[in-house]
Amino acid sequence: CQGHPGCAAGVLVGHPFDTVKVRLLLQVQNVDRPLYRGTFHCFQSIVRQESGLGLYKGIGSPMMGLTFINAIVFGVQGNAMRKLGSDTPLNQFLAGASAGAIQCVICCPMELAKTRMQMQGTGEKKSKRKLYKNSLDCLVRIYRREGVRGINRGMVTTLLRETPGFGVYFLTYDVLTRSLGCEPEDPYMIPKLLFAGGTSGIASWLSTYPVDVIKSRLQADGVGGVNQYSGIADCVRQSLRKEGWRVFTRGLTSTLLRAFPVNATTFATVTLFLLYMRDGEECGLRDPEPAAVQPAPALQSL
Repeated sequence: CQGHPGCAAGVLVGHPFDTVKVRLLLQVQNVDRPLYRGTFHCFQSIVRQESGLGLYKGIGSPMMGLTFINAIVFGVQGNAMRKLGSDTPLNQFLAGASAGAIQCVICCPMELAKTRMQMQGTGEKKSKRKLYKNSLDCLVRIYRREGVRGINRGMVTTLLRETPGFGVYFLTYDVLTRSLGCEPEDPYMIPKLLFAGGTSGIASWLSTYPVDVIKSRLQADGVGGVNQYSGIADCVRQSLRKEGWRVFTRGLTSTLLRAFPVNATTFATVTLFLLYMRDGEECGLRDPEPAAVQPAPALQSL
């Protein structure tokens, strides 16, 4: 995958924030007497009770799926743009949305395993009884117990989140890189790419976060053998009745703190890699005399 090195670094940096988000929004605590008072308190509690490694529970799943997801996302987005023809904001949205929808095949099982692992051993430095050894073992056990349907739990909500989310993601990046003038010869191109990528990640999450809350709750449901929700609508009803509308913003702070560095790293790495490869191909295929570089928006390289 073209974005793998940057994305791997992004996962390492951002996973602790994701663990905090999952703990906050899944309400492992009593609603009236919360175990975590907020994002910072949740960080402190996990480190104190479970050690620093507690923040990295479930990281194996995104690391395993990383290469496949980024290959699908940037590959499908690039091919969709070529099929659509003109490079317009609408086509950027449509190409991104198609990439988001297709990568759900990998994303949904990956996030199911990640969520289950992140919830395991809450508040324990050494889990007394580990239900899952690792992310792969988690998926194997779910498959044996529930079949293909089990490992695809939350697929509908994943599609509802990823399809518009990736559309907004690529649209925002395209608009920002054009507005900022991210040209190859610009000495400030890298900071501009980082800003555009980070902001795109934040815009994407803000547009779909309530759906992510429901998706995460559905994927975590049934861990103890008892299903609390009968479906998407029931999950929405119960969540609203017990916790009010604020439930759909629970964990948003840690999500946005994670979104900026992770997506800044991802988009900047992919864009710079593609610009480098394009220049390399031009040097190898054309005459030895240096040719003038034609300025083009950074996203046209994707």
